[in-house]
Amino acid sequence: MGAQMDKKTLIDRLNEDLAGELGAVIQYLTYAAKLTGPYRPQLSAFFLAEVADEQLHAQFLANKIVALGGEPTTVPRPVPHASTNREMLEAVLKAELKATKDYTERAKEAEAFGDKGLAVQLEDIVRDESGHAEETERILRDWAG
Repeated sequence: MGAQMDKKTLIDRLNEDLAGELGAVIQYLTYAAKLTGPYRPQLSAFFLAEVADEQLHAQFLANKIVALGGEPTTVPRPVPHASTNREMLEAVLKAELKATKDYTERAKEAEAFGDKGLAVQLEDIVRDESGHAEETERILRDWAG
């Protein structure tokens, strides 16, 4: 990435992030419904608790896209199929790690664009997403089967 970041490119990339957040909401809701086994109540509560954070991120992104003169996407990123609790946790972990990487890059792009407020907000989202990833990693750490 060069020193310059034009508004259209920034809006497009924020819309990619918004699609990811919309997909995350759907992912957490559907995975919570599909869970089975003895840890279903705890995992369901964990997944459903993440929905609120992802909704807040989506709302922030939609508002910022409009403030920049863009049109927020309404098309979510596809949710990966997962059959078992472990597959669901692994898919969630992959999505959270991607979000952390994407938002880290987006914060640099916002800085290059000259929007320090956006850069700081995106860094806050990096903190949220990396926290979600760490918690998911801890759940998976000693998972049997």
